[in-house]
Amino acid sequence: MGASKSSHTVRNIVIALLALWSIISLIIIVVWATSPELKDATECNRKLKALKDDLAREKSVWSKDRHALEELVRQERINQSLLLTHIVQLKEQLKALNQSLDSCMQENVLLNDNITALKDEIDLHKAIEANLTVNITLQQDMIELLKHNLSQAGIELETCSNLHKAAENLQTAAEMQKQSCQSSMQYIKKQLEKCKSPPQLNPEMMDLLDPETGFSWLGFCASAFF
Repeated sequence: MGASKSSHTVRNIVIALLALWSIISLIIIVVWATSPELKDATECNRKLKALKDDLAREKSVWSKDRHALEELVRQERINQSLLLTHIVQLKEQLKALNQSLDSCMQENVLLNDNITALKDEIDLHKAIEANLTVNITLQQDMIELLKHNLSQAGIELETCSNLHKAAENLQTAAEMQKQSCQSSMQYIKKQLEKCKSPPQLNPEMMDLLDPETGFSWLGFCASAFF
């Protein structure tokens, strides 16, 4: 709209200048014709004819310039129409870009929220990792303690096993000694039974016994046993 107004103004200015130039030319011709110092009429007519020819040429040039200006104005109007169409297209593109920008801004806000949430989650994972590290350290200490206790238990188990074997050996020896004692006791019982029941002596053996010597069968058994 502004371009059309500017072209129209330029055209009016050019037309006004050409009209002013024509008027000035006519005034000069009139002044020249009415001057008392003019030369003869032939010279004046010649100059007048020359001026008329110049005026005709100027009119022809002015007409050509006018047509050129009108063509220029027409072309400017076409260009203005194309420019307006292009401006409308640019406005549509700008509108689409604004919508895309709004969408991008909303997406950017969403991404910032997601980034904040991820940072919070990372901090949480770091805290969990630190806690797990502490727990792992404690568990490793516990494992070392359990290994030590297991080693001590192994040593104690080996000691108990050795003591058990020694006890078994002592038990075996005790059982063997018990059997030996039982055999000895059985033997003693048999000998005691023999001592309690005096044997039947032959008359010859009875004659050999001397009651005055204090020898008795019981003493013999005791001496024989011990």
